[in-house]
Amino acid sequence: MTGDDIPLEELAAHARATRVVVIGAGIAGLVAAHECAKVGIHVVVFEQSDRVGGSVRTADVGGLTLDVGAESYATRGGHVRALIEDLGLGDDIVTPAPGGAWVVGLPGAPGAAPLPKGGILGIPDNPFADDVRRVIGWRGAWRAYLDRLRPPLTIGHERSLGTLVRSRMGAAVIDYLVAPVTTGVYSSHPDDIDVDVAAPGLNSALTRAGSLAGAVALLRGDRDTTAAASKTPGAAIEGIDGGVYRLVEALRRRLDELGAQVHTDAPVDSVERTGDGWQVSVTGRAPEIADAVIVATPESAARRLLGTVVRDLGATAPRPGPDVHVVTLVLDAPALDAAPRGTGVLTVAGARRAKALTHSTVKWPWLADRVPVGWHVVRVSFGSQGERPATEGLSTQDAAALALAEASALLGVPLAPSQLIDARLEPYGQAQPASVLGRHEAAAAARGAIHRVDGLAATGAWLSGTGLAQVVPDAITEAERVRQSALWG
Repeated sequence: MTGDDIPLEELAAHARATRVVVIGAGIAGLVAAHECAKVGIHVVVFEQSDRVGGSVRTADVGGLTLDVGAESYATRGGHVRALIEDLGLGDDIVTPAPGGAWVVGLPGAPGAAPLPKGGILGIPDNPFADDVRRVIGWRGAWRAYLDRLRPPLTIGHERSLGTLVRSRMGAAVIDYLVAPVTTGVYSSHPDDIDVDVAAPGLNSALTRAGSLAGAVALLRGDRDTTAAASKTPGAAIEGIDGGVYRLVEALRRRLDELGAQVHTDAPVDSVERTGDGWQVSVTGRAPEIADAVIVATPESAARRLLGTVVRDLGATAPRPGPDVHVVTLVLDAPALDAAPRGTGVLTVAGARRAKALTHSTVKWPWLADRVPVGWHVVRVSFGSQGERPATEGLSTQDAAALALAEASALLGVPLAPSQLIDARLEPYGQAQPASVLGRHEAAAAARGAIHRVDGLAATGAWLSGTGLAQVVPDAITEAERVRQSALWG
């Protein structure tokens, strides 16, 4: 039976009588709760921390309300934009300034250059282009050009991005172009990135073109291949005037309007099967009885909760994702008005203690309009896969001092402690990106095991991949699946 076979009055009553518990109030949990609540299902959300939003966070820094976690989303698929428009924020969608990013830590003086325009994941389609040669040098350009001279018969299907690029174009392209991009975007080294996930179609294009540079040119010429192109920093992303956190606030308001209950400081202890339904035990509360449960927590908590009710889930556990620290600095630094290094900076491995920097008041015109003259907002990121954040164990004051020194070096402008108005240190555990080798298979195996249990779903970055453009549609899909099961059996 489907909804089309039942009168609307009966359908609405059936929805109201259906109870769904969502565990976790990050973006995945809030979106899943919204998908269920908007058809009339009674929804209860439990979040163990004292706030909602997960990696989308806001804070007052120097009197400014700023995103201190996620600050943009990839446009691919259009799912995040559609959600924002549905929540009434469509008129506030903004695009970043076109300044582009720089890469710092190059050999020789000055050791910094704009990241070449175009390319895919930093792989150039023309190694002799002026902006490419400025980064990798003449020697690196000639080595990369050998890619076009290698016979097509040597081309195979290579899964590791690092192995593929290194064998075709050499070390300079890997070290100075590709690794800064993958570390900045994925917090992972190119050797650990799955080509077919991060750059769909690149391997097949390589076979057709006979060279990696030719394959990049083919994909860049294909206007439908937005998934790969959007991985270039600064390309194919959007934000929200006032900050991405407004999405969280809008979701929370909508859930309140729909009658959903959202509880913070409510850690879930266990999930148990009870006949045709579920019992969710929450610290300090009476157990919640539900027809279906959606687990939308980070991976470690999800595996703890699911492990007792999902068979063979433990066998699919991959290595944990990186810990990332973001230090947001508010500076009185008129010298930065000239945007000395575009909208941000990526770093060559080992060159600096920070992995990346975002010059927020250059990247987002709406933010520049809200700060006093001469003020700037800069975000400095630390930590990646296999590398602990240099700020680990530091106080906010010491982390701010380190971030200020890194920002000065990365932007090429002296910045004194007296110019620091305020700072915020925000640590968060990042799920392993879907593009990491083996991650796609591990997530698929975990999801398959979960789907074999009626009335149970799981969503979040550990299954969908990181970034709102992957998390949002996954949460919608999982909520629809469990919603259909709960309503129609």
